[in-house]
Amino acid sequence: MSKGREAAAGGGAAAVLLRYLREQNRPYSAQDAFGNLQREHGLGKAAVVKALEQLAQQGSVREKVYGKQKIYFAEQEQLPAASDAELRGLDGEIAERSAQLQALQQSCRHMEAELKDLNSSMTTPEITREIEALRKDCASYTEKLERIKSATNHVTPEEKEKVCREQQLYRREWRRRKRMVPAVLRVGSKALLGLLPTALTRSVSPGHRAAGCHPGGVSQEQEAILCKYPGWVMPMAAEPDPKPVLICSVPCRRRLG
Repeated sequence: MSKGREAAAGGGAAAVLLRYLREQNRPYSAQDAFGNLQREHGLGKAAVVKALEQLAQQGSVREKVYGKQKIYFAEQEQLPAASDAELRGLDGEIAERSAQLQALQQSCRHMEAELKDLNSSMTTPEITREIEALRKDCASYTEKLERIKSATNHVTPEEKEKVCREQQLYRREWRRRKRMVPAVLRVGSKALLGLLPTALTRSVSPGHRAAGCHPGGVSQEQEAILCKYPGWVMPMAAEPDPKPVLICSVPCRRRLG
């Protein structure tokens, strides 16, 4: 491309950009201006950047630098001043558009809520399948109810009352026997304590023999009792409020634990 054509292209791009910035009257970066005008006017990015810099040097547009980005907008003094009537018209249009925006936002919120309800609801095929399943369940329960009604082995009120009385009786007996168990164990422990030497009722450490527990230290009857209840828990005879302690499970022949 010759220099004359390049200058003509640059001048055309500058005129297009200047007219566009004045019509829009808002700031644009070179990338935004290139994206907006590329399809309609076929401008290249390099031409747009060069034309904006040229317009800024001429004073037709203003340039502002924000970090690494440059923003361009039309020189406000070169734009015609709006009259009071035009300003009032613009204010009215802004208020009207704001009201329309609020109405549209409210409508969008209602539609989003309705869409959420519809998405959480069952579809028509799902409802149809659910109805069929419920009808089958109803038919099955109805058939079962008819069988129960037509049966002849119903429980009479007298039989039901008899069973309830027996259940209460057995429950009272179970509670009574449950309370008797600790007393029986205490009596049995005291009776067993009377058959054993006092030395065997002392607390012993695991793996050791009780004091006085040696061959011939207990009678055959006492040894038979100890062998029958290995690891038995016995109370100390000397204490007024006996506490369970371990005794030798088998005299002199078994490890204590």
